[in-house]
Amino acid sequence: MQGSFLGPEYNQKEIENELNKLGANFRILTEDEIIEKTAKDLENNKAVGWFQGRMEFGPRALGGRSILGNPKSPDTQKNLNLKVKYRESFRPFAPSILKNEVQEWFDLEEESPYMLLVAKVKQDKIIHMTDEEKNLFGIEKLNIKKSKIPAVTHVDYTARIQTVSENTNLKYFKLISKFKEKTGCPILVNTSFNVRGEPIVNTPKDAFDCFMGTELDRLVIGNCYLEKSMQNLSLKKNYKDQFELD
Repeated sequence: MQGSFLGPEYNQKEIENELNKLGANFRILTEDEIIEKTAKDLENNKAVGWFQGRMEFGPRALGGRSILGNPKSPDTQKNLNLKVKYRESFRPFAPSILKNEVQEWFDLEEESPYMLLVAKVKQDKIIHMTDEEKNLFGIEKLNIKKSKIPAVTHVDYTARIQTVSENTNLKYFKLISKFKEKTGCPILVNTSFNVRGEPIVNTPKDAFDCFMGTELDRLVIGNCYLEKSMQNLSLKKNYKDQFELD
């Protein structure tokens, strides 16, 4: 098995037809334009729903049905949890990293294509806590910026890593590479494209419903690019109070 992308996929025509039926406002861009605009959005701390190619099979979103964010921002973890996933603000997220960069950022000597291996952030990327910060407790301690990639760094300075290869997911690989070109960081926050209590999105309709039911800023589905501010407000859904927190 290569990449775990064993689920269904939708061609560009199917995606456009479905979005039109739903009343979505979107632009059709070239792949290069999609990569450029999405990387810029992520650099600007936008939350992006990323729906590309075949759906993943297994326990992790791997860049087929993912919500993406900027790992460098200390606000990404809290914002994605509270405004998109609708769960407690401290829940950690995982990093997707270019496979040839992993040893520069983590104590990991092998690939982790299925986001199942945990490793420590490299010492030169860690921001050590002061004595005063070490004495904090609970959520205050969790909110301390612990590394140069705080959105994916757990309280013990570890992360659950996905290494991304151009051989298994070229479009996602290109996106992370473009983000690195803009920011110097070869990593994106990657979490499953769903709200808690619901399964990962499968169809274009699922993706649009989740987009309109959360505070996602962008939806990139095939070569269709959607901005939340351009959507019909009457299509908005209320997911926030649908499920109780754990």
